[in-house]
Amino acid sequence: MPVSVVRLIRSRSAAGELTVRLGVRLLDEYLEFLAGRCRPNTVLAVAYDLKVFFTVVGKPPQRVRPADVLAFMTAQRTGGDGRLQLAGAETGGVSARTLRRRLSSVSGLYGFLLARGDVSVNPVPRGLPTRRERQRPGQGVPLVRSPRTLPRILDPGEVDALTGALRTHRDRAMVAAMVLGGLRRCEVLGLRLGDLRFGERRVFIAEGKGGHQRLIPVSARFFTEVSTYLEAERPAGAATDLVFTVLKGPRRGLPLTAAGLDEILDGARRRAGLAHATCHQLRHTCLTQLRKAGMTLEAVQAQAGHASIESTRIYLHLGDDWLAGQYRRAAEAIDAQALAAPVMRSSR
Repeated sequence: MPVSVVRLIRSRSAAGELTVRLGVRLLDEYLEFLAGRCRPNTVLAVAYDLKVFFTVVGKPPQRVRPADVLAFMTAQRTGGDGRLQLAGAETGGVSARTLRRRLSSVSGLYGFLLARGDVSVNPVPRGLPTRRERQRPGQGVPLVRSPRTLPRILDPGEVDALTGALRTHRDRAMVAAMVLGGLRRCEVLGLRLGDLRFGERRVFIAEGKGGHQRLIPVSARFFTEVSTYLEAERPAGAATDLVFTVLKGPRRGLPLTAAGLDEILDGARRRAGLAHATCHQLRHTCLTQLRKAGMTLEAVQAQAGHASIESTRIYLHLGDDWLAGQYRRAAEAIDAQALAAPVMRSSR
């Protein structure tokens, strides 16, 4: 009997906690398990990935085989109805990163089902075997190879144009938090009034990625904008202690959503005539500038909230001035050695 995952069902409890369901018992039990150890956005992303997979495969979880997984990969790469991507993307398949994330979500589900005894094997292959499999077990070819590309950043002129196109102090404060403090979108929207340390000019991130907390400095420009927003714009009767709320309309005073922030940024980008300026690009811009200004890699890691410094090393490559300086010093040393060698030979 094929699985019919028609839509992803979202609801909120009286306490405001998000609940995500797909209408299939085993999938819903996994999402409930996941909600106890992951952030709501992570649960939502996994739920969507599972919706895509089982809608394309069309089988209940117990009947999925490796051949189904490989066929799903082909459907994702080639495009068409199997992609279930955003409207408007009519040709081509999903990116390698998206496909790898979806396979990871499916593999996580089967790891859970395998531990419970619902299935006897995880149908998501760990990789494809090679001729060296006997000498190096487990060292096969990865199912998906995703290129490590450098993220796009904004130059100072683009940041100024974007900031000038924002219409409220609230919007300028949110952008400042990302482009001057390196906060993620979810961290900006998750800020509570008690997290703002005005005297110290620092911000407490209570729920960073992976549940990690950190206390980081942010530019005085952010605190100037957020102070004006709190005094002049934020609805006085807001029933939430989250800093950033909706300013008008039927949702006035309610927490601003991720979709709302993206809409604000999209509008400002159009008015500024910019081709790109996403929340994550603003964060990348901040961390790149901090590294180029001489901030140590460990300090950038702490500011960014990266669990591993390997995630921070990309900013070495984005900092062109740093790389050029390192190369010039090394080249000068090589040239000096090359010039000294003939002099030493002639002196003999």
